[in-house]
Amino acid sequence: MKKTDHIQSILERLPLKPGVYQHYDADGRLLYVGKAKELRKRVASYFTKQALDHGKTRLLVSKIADIKWLVTPTEADALLLENSLIKEHKPLYNIQLKDDKTYPYIVIKKEPFPRVFATRKLIRDGSEYFGPYPSARAMHVVLELCRKLYPIRTCSLALTPTNVHEGKFRECLEYHIGNCHAPCVGRQSEESYGEAVAAIRHILRGDLRSVERLLRERIEEEAAAFRFEEAAGLKKRLDLVQKFQAKNTVVHPSIHDVNVFTVVSDVRTSYVNFLKINNGSIVQGQTVEVRKRLGETDAEVLEAAIPLLRDRFNSDSPAVLTHHAVDVPGVEIVVPQRGDKKRLIELSERNATYFMRDRQKQLEQVDPEAATSRLLETAAADLRLQELPRHIECFDNSNIQGTNPASACVVFKDGKPSKADYRKFNIKTVVGPDDFASMREVVYRRYHRLREAGEPLPQLIIIDGGKGQLSHAVEALEELGLMGTVAIIGIAKRLEEIFFPGDSIPLYIDKRSTTLKLIQHLRNEAHRFSLSHHRDRRSKDALRSALDEVPGVGPTTRQKLLTHFGSVEGVRGASESALLDVVNLKVARAILGHFKAD
Repeated sequence: MKKTDHIQSILERLPLKPGVYQHYDADGRLLYVGKAKELRKRVASYFTKQALDHGKTRLLVSKIADIKWLVTPTEADALLLENSLIKEHKPLYNIQLKDDKTYPYIVIKKEPFPRVFATRKLIRDGSEYFGPYPSARAMHVVLELCRKLYPIRTCSLALTPTNVHEGKFRECLEYHIGNCHAPCVGRQSEESYGEAVAAIRHILRGDLRSVERLLRERIEEEAAAFRFEEAAGLKKRLDLVQKFQAKNTVVHPSIHDVNVFTVVSDVRTSYVNFLKINNGSIVQGQTVEVRKRLGETDAEVLEAAIPLLRDRFNSDSPAVLTHHAVDVPGVEIVVPQRGDKKRLIELSERNATYFMRDRQKQLEQVDPEAATSRLLETAAADLRLQELPRHIECFDNSNIQGTNPASACVVFKDGKPSKADYRKFNIKTVVGPDDFASMREVVYRRYHRLREAGEPLPQLIIIDGGKGQLSHAVEALEELGLMGTVAIIGIAKRLEEIFFPGDSIPLYIDKRSTTLKLIQHLRNEAHRFSLSHHRDRRSKDALRSALDEVPGVGPTTRQKLLTHFGSVEGVRGASESALLDVVNLKVARAILGHFKAD
């Protein structure tokens, strides 16, 4: 049976049920795992014309030789199974969280008088793990708060009831300096110790409100019993909690138990930021890299990354705030438009952006060519180009009321100016201030010359101007038979609108985009070079009209006069005797007569 017949037969058998599908290649390797609300519709969508128009999807589909599936009771179950299969098999085309670091956790050890300490190793022995924390520093801040509030043991003694009862241990220094209540020798009951651990558990979950409430209740109890010294000690603990909470609160405390996810992307990689918010405070935060496999959109990246990150950070918050409407089973997705929740989205986006820029700078230090490759890849994606724009040319015209019309072409190679390839043009066929016709002329002359000389054409042409200038440049390329061979766009200055041939609706690129900055650099350089050429022409014409019309004054004499007197005005104001220092009497009198008549 042919491959296409085999795939078609599978598509016909797929049920309209939720489940997980798996794409395999001819060698039986797992290529991709996905979830679906309706298996038949989702899997069939890979083989539509629209999907195959996408290069990376087309590559995946070309390798699919077999499809297997598992039906699940609900879409939420499909999500869980998908995550499990991705983690186990790491399929080639699935989004993976690119993260090779081992993050620190805080563990409450399952043992008599549980220890609370930092670890990077997870042991499935019934102990409770909180985290992971994005850095050891962040983890130690929380751990230090717990130990200041609730002195607990740091030793690794086996405090079994038998050992404690038989008096096998003695108080250590930690007891004498007030950091432990010595449960090892029976000075603290297991019940009292358990209350401290329960409060620490609340802190590690970010639930400082419960800790604050318990402390207030105990302060009142101690004060009512006239145990003022104990009440003062509890008051110090309460102050510590409030100080910690105030320092970490970023929005109103009513925003409780929510996750925040945002994503920023370049061409190859997405950067997903995760924040966990309890009582208005950030209790966890992390940005991770996600390598895009199939050119996924930001929404698709989030849809895949949210379950993975929630699993990693052991988060079961019922609500997720994000900036894209995504479908994640079992979770309420909120896209806030204003207020504190919107501020959280903006904070998360900033963190993701800073992380992306920092990672890009690190890569550039290791591989300087990486910046150029990323810039050109981003430009190709933003401008819908078929190939990387390694060679770009930009045109600009300059004239004042139609006088001395000039144009210039600047050339960038690998994102940098190639000044040896810059070209100036004097307008030859256009009379008057006709910017459109001038643009048509210079574009035609430039690429007619390159084609005749057999020199390489650029991958992208940029026209400084809107639809009018662009359409006349397109006419020149069509006359040369180059339309479709070279990409061409126009940029209008006022709103930085990008125009494409035959499309009346402009493209607006993000003002922070490296693509727009590259185009602006080209445009500004073309404007500078064109204006410089125009000024040179005006200066030469001014000299020509002032001196070249004087009988007996040629280029050599003119240069002598300008060198001696400094300017045309200097020549104009010179006396006959002063002129005789440079030229003969006949020429001196001709100069005086010319300027007198003028």
